Amino acid sequence: MQRLLLATCLLASPLAQAQNPAGPAAPDAPATQPAAPAPAFPYPMQQKQLANGLNVVTVPFDSPGLASFFLVVRAGSRDEVEPGHTGFAHFFEHVMFRGTEKYSKEKYNNVLKSIGASANANTSLDRTVYHMTGNATMLEKMFEVEADRFQFLKYPEHEFKAEAGAVKGEYTKNSASLYSQLNEKVADAAFDKHTYEHTTMGFFKDIVDMPNQYQYSLTFFDRFYRPEYTTLLVVGDVKAEEVNKLADKYFASWKRGSYTPAIQPEPAQTAPRYVHIQNPNFPPLLSLSYKGPAFSDQSKDLPALDVLTTMLFAENSPLYQQLVVKEQKVRFVGGSPNMTRDPYLTTIRASVVKAEDMPYVKEQITKALDDLKTKPIDAKRLADTKSALKYSFLMSLDSPDQIANSLSEFIWLTGNPESLNRYYALYDQVTPADIQTVAKKYFVPAGLTVGTIGPGATGGVQ
Repeated sequence: MQRLLLATCLLASPLAQAQNPAGPAAPDAPATQPAAPAPAFPYPMQQKQLANGLNVVTVPFDSPGLASFFLVVRAGSRDEVEPGHTGFAHFFEHVMFRGTEKYSKEKYNNVLKSIGASANANTSLDRTVYHMTGNATMLEKMFEVEADRFQFLKYPEHEFKAEAGAVKGEYTKNSASLYSQLNEKVADAAFDKHTYEHTTMGFFKDIVDMPNQYQYSLTFFDRFYRPEYTTLLVVGDVKAEEVNKLADKYFASWKRGSYTPAIQPEPAQTAPRYVHIQNPNFPPLLSLSYKGPAFSDQSKDLPALDVLTTMLFAENSPLYQQLVVKEQKVRFVGGSPNMTRDPYLTTIRASVVKAEDMPYVKEQITKALDDLKTKPIDAKRLADTKSALKYSFLMSLDSPDQIANSLSEFIWLTGNPESLNRYYALYDQVTPADIQTVAKKYFVPAGLTVGTIGPGATGGVQ
């Protein structure tokens, strides 16, 4: 369920803030329009939508002989709306490698070896992403095998049961981590109606019953593995003309579906909520999860929250210096907002040295957040933070798969990779007043879910 940290990264070009070197126009000259900011994404991006709804995105990149092939399906655990059927988005991350009549699992793997490609998949709240990177001269073979399994996946019931058992094993393995247990408890406590209530793995009772849900699995595939839910993204040593031609050849006959999940909005939270895991042998942990905004490339709320948390928890920040360096009450402290299709959580975590200091650490974090509501941040520090975020993002764009990863996040959030540039342009507009605004809006007790791990019967921070 963890958010992909593809680019903690954010910022548009400083050209947006450049001054006109020529000075003001003469009185009778037409007013000069300010230059549009340069896009944050530095590579050409071309899009084409097929008649069936499949969006095809091509990004030529100087990576001789190498190409990344991504299929982004805008269906994740968010879309599991029917009681008793959670965990199926993640299940298909596994079963999609089971093969088809044309390409069995073994034959598919042999094809990957023959083209020097590695393939994998991952699932989160809002999407499932399938990706491979390999020999660009074998691009057509990538299209052939991926189009085949996305349209003609076939698995008998006994293979379904085997894969469902493997999913249960993965859940059991993951749940050995107290961090995973806390994530699950916090999500369940923080949400009452919305499907963000369950993690990507799903509810355990549903996973136990999954081997009995073969027919439902066919329904899930029929609903979501459709062109209107999918974007095909190719980055590397490729040309858009070639990519579009191959997309027409291998995906144009893919039939559009008609299903739209009915996702219930989450009612406003009216009081703090608390969850606790009692374990005397684990380093005490404090988690503060505040209700946050949905992703939007038209609102400054998420960029302002990202800048705020970056400044608040930087190693040179007053809070970090106090809790970690001087007092040594905390091993680490950090947090960030999540970019999700619907309103989710902004989570702050602190690993506390002594459990009895948990209330003090919560008090100091809360005080630092409250200070941000009333005390404007230093303008230079704001500018420096923006610059650091910008260069972190740009430095991450150094290979076809990293570029595709960065674009895919905006594809699953909005369906349009151009959203990346619109979103990053908002960072230049974030002001000290915006930081105060989002601090007041989101860091409120009524929207807080507190999670703790410690030796006592409760976390002791109510």
